Amino acid sequence: MLVAMAGLPGTGKSAVAEGMSATLGWPVVSVDPLESSILRAGIDSDQPTGLAAYLVAETIVESVLRSGQCVIVDAVNAVAPAREQWVLLAQRLGYSAVFIETVCTDRDLHRRRLEERRRDLAHIAEPSWHAVEQSLDEYAPWSGLAESLPRLTLDTVAPLPQLVEQAVAFARTADL
Repeated sequence: MLVAMAGLPGTGKSAVAEGMSATLGWPVVSVDPLESSILRAGIDSDQPTGLAAYLVAETIVESVLRSGQCVIVDAVNAVAPAREQWVLLAQRLGYSAVFIETVCTDRDLHRRRLEERRRDLAHIAEPSWHAVEQSLDEYAPWSGLAESLPRLTLDTVAPLPQLVEQAVAFARTADL
């Protein structure tokens, strides 16, 4: 099974993915550290490093799936092509895929989480609240191949242990 996270920065994707990983023993492939590494290698930031990071993540995820393991992808997956990348990969390898989307309906909490987080990604600046508000306009509605797959939407105002429990139950049910 391939579980693809989706959601704006600061909504709790990584926290839920890490909690799932700790519970299920499934590896997490996170796009942001890959992009940071691409930048650390000297690739100019005016190049499509985000796209490159998604493609590197896809290669890693494919390797994990080919080894017979389930995997969790930690990425914003804000647009249809990004989401369909995971659907097509799972289909090509004969695996099921699901999405877990995180949202935070408490605007002040979302902003506070974003402003307080420190991910130690030397080459990627934390997005500002203004940037996240702008990316909300670019966050595409669910459509195409991804729309037809099971998707759990988690409102991350709930406590993290509860969110992880819901995500794990969803993944286990979808993996039957």
